[in-house]
Amino acid sequence: MHMDKFDPLKLDNQLCFPLYVAAKETIKLYRPLLDELNLTYTQYLAMMCFWEHRQLSVKELGEKLYLDSGTLTPVLKSLEAKGFVRRRRSMSDERVLLVEVTDDGQALRECALPIPGIMAGHIVLSPEDTQTLYRLLRELLKGIEH
Repeated sequence: MHMDKFDPLKLDNQLCFPLYVAAKETIKLYRPLLDELNLTYTQYLAMMCFWEHRQLSVKELGEKLYLDSGTLTPVLKSLEAKGFVRRRRSMSDERVLLVEVTDDGQALRECALPIPGIMAGHIVLSPEDTQTLYRLLRELLKGIEH
């Protein structure tokens, strides 16, 4: 088979393209479920971190979600306006902005509980392939320099 010098530029030869489309389509499947909770996908990711840790600094949240503070600020402002989180300066270091889940935000956790199961129903991979994909994506993330 003849290799053209432009083969590396073919869409079918790009790892980034199926990753992008799979992510976009997956988020699209989340939309109706998250609309019921009044959350965007990014807000949902942040809330999952707060449900797990109760309180995080903006820096810690950014590290967990691979997002910078400029991206997180509007997300956190919106979550605060909805009454799901509360932002405050650290008493020990006022440069640190802490964010904690409120009682209303914690109550939202119960409403979100069915979402992972519903989303699992949309995944057409075997459980083994799903685990393999998850492991490979985690490895990919580790290998990407930030």
